[in-house]
Amino acid sequence: MKRSERAAVAFGSNLGSRREHIRRALNAIRNLPDTRLLQRSELHDTEPVGGPPQGRFLNGVVTLETSLSAIELLDALLAIERAEGRQRTGKDHPRTIDLDLILFGNQVVDRDRLQVPHPRAHQREFVLQPLAEVAAAWKHPVLGKTVGDLYKQWKRNHRK
Repeated sequence: MKRSERAAVAFGSNLGSRREHIRRALNAIRNLPDTRLLQRSELHDTEPVGGPPQGRFLNGVVTLETSLSAIELLDALLAIERAEGRQRTGKDHPRTIDLDLILFGNQVVDRDRLQVPHPRAHQREFVLQPLAEVAAAWKHPVLGKTVGDLYKQWKRNHRK
């Protein structure tokens, strides 16, 4: 039997019925083989970061337990995005659904198709805030700090 890992997946939508895209994507994640959804953060209504002018996002994070490999999980997430009508028209463009593999156990993966931990997650409040809700004690395998500490650090560095 394959060993299972805990994974964190960030999700976001800013096109069409945002809540409906998220609902369908999370249902598809729940139905992945050898995968169990553990926790889901609250939804956060956020400003877009980068890209052309576009509407606000609904963002959140789920934690999973899966015996899929990181690449298998990535492929499954990309298939869910395609099923939800995701079209990759450019970096940081509007999207029906965005599913990003943020953490995969304590693994570090650096391939053309996949980088885990996600290389910019610790710089983005729309990832850190919901991730801290569901996995504050999870230690970032490269930075050596917990998600909760990374979020506190982000808030200190971005006081308005």
